[in-house]
Amino acid sequence: MSDPFGRAVRDFHRDEQDAPLIQRDGEWAREHPIEAFYFDEFDPDSDRSEFLMSWLDGPLLDMGAGAGRDTLYFQDQFETVAIEVSDHLVETMRERGVRDARRADMFALRESFERDRFQSAFAWGTQVELAASMQGLREFLDDLAFVTAPDGTATLDCHDPERIVAEGMLGYRADPTPGLAHRVMQFEYEGDIGETLLFRLFGPDRLREAAAEIGWEVAAHSYDAADSPHYQAALTKA
Repeated sequence: MSDPFGRAVRDFHRDEQDAPLIQRDGEWAREHPIEAFYFDEFDPDSDRSEFLMSWLDGPLLDMGAGAGRDTLYFQDQFETVAIEVSDHLVETMRERGVRDARRADMFALRESFERDRFQSAFAWGTQVELAASMQGLREFLDDLAFVTAPDGTATLDCHDPERIVAEGMLGYRADPTPGLAHRVMQFEYEGDIGETLLFRLFGPDRLREAAAEIGWEVAAHSYDAADSPHYQAALTKA
């Protein structure tokens, strides 16, 4: 399968990237900032990191771990497993020192891990929105409940559609249902265009509704800034 995103991140890591990684929705395109998004150092004093650290414990599952930035920090605190669907990204993480990087799908967790395997899990990068539908989100949360302990916790990072300025988000698709929207885009690298990615965007209230059906509770959520659509949510077993 074509993997322009994974190849571009791997090439950046190896100092072999000669073309930009492009996010595309039809004719609308922009460069994706690989260094800023995936290779900045983990800053334990940032608001983001403090939120993560306050809710996570080991054994820990890093879902959609990218280039392993967060795993590299957490694996020194407790056992941490990093998963990605891209062989290129798994290879990159291993080259960077991630001790347990595996190829696995965060939307098929039961296929890779036994019940109660982890105390905590997190997905940072809004990739949970690739559940693509509210039913997909519920199925993901059900699998997440299976692989985490009875007193387990999880953190997710998402977009709140009710705070989005449509013109400012590439691939945004409005939805008449309050608190919901879609996003559609592709990645392109060196002329290679990846599969079309469908995201389901959901606000905190929609996440809370879906979580409650599965036995999770949204214990806390916070926005990056007063006017930001980007928020973090912490889940505990209800």
